[in-house]
Amino acid sequence: MHPIDIIIFIVYLVGMLGIGYYFLRKNKDADDYYVGGRNMSKWHVGISVVATDVGGGFSIGLGGLGFIMGIAGSWMLFTGLIGAWLSAVFLIPRIYKLGAEGKLRTFPEIFNHFFDHRVALAAGIISGIGYLGFTSSQLLAGAKLATATFPALELKYALVVMGIIAVVYTVMGGLKAVIFTDSIQWAILLGGLIFIGIPLAYFELGGIHVIRQSVQPELLSITNVSWSQLVNWAVTIIPIWFVGMTLYQRIYACRSVKDAQKAWYIAGVFEWPLMAFMGVTLGMFARVALDIGLFEHLGYTNIDNIDAEMGLPLLLRTILPPGLTGIMMAAYFSAILSTADSCLMASSGNFVSDLMAKIMPIKEERLLRLSQWVTLAIGTLALILAATMTNVLELMLMSYAFMVSGLLVPVLSVLILKKNNSNAALAAMLVGGGTTLALQVSGVDLPLELDPNIFGISASALIFALVYKLIPEKLVN
Repeated sequence: MHPIDIIIFIVYLVGMLGIGYYFLRKNKDADDYYVGGRNMSKWHVGISVVATDVGGGFSIGLGGLGFIMGIAGSWMLFTGLIGAWLSAVFLIPRIYKLGAEGKLRTFPEIFNHFFDHRVALAAGIISGIGYLGFTSSQLLAGAKLATATFPALELKYALVVMGIIAVVYTVMGGLKAVIFTDSIQWAILLGGLIFIGIPLAYFELGGIHVIRQSVQPELLSITNVSWSQLVNWAVTIIPIWFVGMTLYQRIYACRSVKDAQKAWYIAGVFEWPLMAFMGVTLGMFARVALDIGLFEHLGYTNIDNIDAEMGLPLLLRTILPPGLTGIMMAAYFSAILSTADSCLMASSGNFVSDLMAKIMPIKEERLLRLSQWVTLAIGTLALILAATMTNVLELMLMSYAFMVSGLLVPVLSVLILKKNNSNAALAAMLVGGGTTLALQVSGVDLPLELDPNIFGISASALIFALVYKLIPEKLVN
């Protein structure tokens, strides 16, 4: 990598750390740290939402999908658009008012309001562990990008670098730092893709004629996706908009319910079609580059000896001249960090507010400092977990599925049913999350290639209905 690229990249990283340090001095209490002082604008929040949801894992993962299946991979983020707009209409109006009145900071505190402390505790554990895994997936995405860019850098050392940067500025600045860095990082990513990555790749490959001649025909078809894959994406991704701790924190952070809804509409459009098609297009370009031999000097000659998620970083490394390489690497690291920091904040909030605060009394003046130490500890654990995994998208979707299957049914019951039942909610969490986790770990072949999450949600809904009918709420009061 050219020295000018290294300088650009170092300046970017120092800038991110500088924002964290700035808000370290500005944050006065846990409200500042976890919900941004409840005074963030719709544009900052909207961009932060999409930066968190799409971020680096989906950016690298989308490139991998484009590499394997072409533009049809964009359907994955269409589910993000649907989820964002559904939650804006049905969830935000009810949750925002409750969060403002109750000074809530976390998602499980919603369950403490509608159910009881047992349900809130279970939700905190599920959400905290899920976001720990999700943070790991982002660090792994960054490490893969780093090793593709700096060949001499081993994956384990790249993980350490990514972990230190992401954890340090998040520990220092909290949600305010996260949201403001997200805005900057997302602007860098969009600018890099629109003005550098896509046009340079297009011309370097020889334009539309060479691309059409070289690309596998099915990669240009929007229908190159199975119905079971669409169902798996929909059932895994749409519900996260109703159970994601990172999203509840941003709902609480908005100035008004209208601002929160507008932020979600903004996020949906940014996800699909904008980011979806840019991500898979670059991934498809990487496949063309492999097929026409642009990666041969790097030792990659065919699809059998390359990780699909490495295709995009290798493409950028191959086609970009000095200076622009540093900008594009900063762009993709921006996407990765914008998700890693948010997920780290979410997991920290769960462990501090939903678990530790329920076990032992914590004085408000000590809460901010404790939160920073816990964030540091969780970031370290995320690094260790990332070191044991190899596939970014797999780790992301596993974390998604674990949270969704355990938490979706109780949330929907709050929005739909007139009466709450804590026993039913608790049973649904344990059975739903447990079913999905067991199926994921066992590796058993499921019918019709359906995702374990579908069976987890189904089991959760079934046990909820049975307990709701057989054990009334009054029996546990």
